[in-house]
Amino acid sequence: MFADIGTVVALVLVFEGVVYALFPSQMKQFMARMMDMPISLLRNSGLFAMVVGVFLVWVFQG
Repeated sequence: MFADIGTVVALVLVFEGVVYALFPSQMKQFMARMMDMPISLLRNSGLFAMVVGVFLVWVFQG
């Protein structure tokens, strides 16, 4: 189980790193736009992503 958690964390870091390495200026622009977004939108987006992620884990792990 700990190996699975470690693998997931490592893959998140890989995907995050790829985005920042390939598109650094676009990521800066995106982060600047996020500063202007309402807190509620950021919170709801995070909750939605979390629910979708849990659902996908449930589907793929059976």
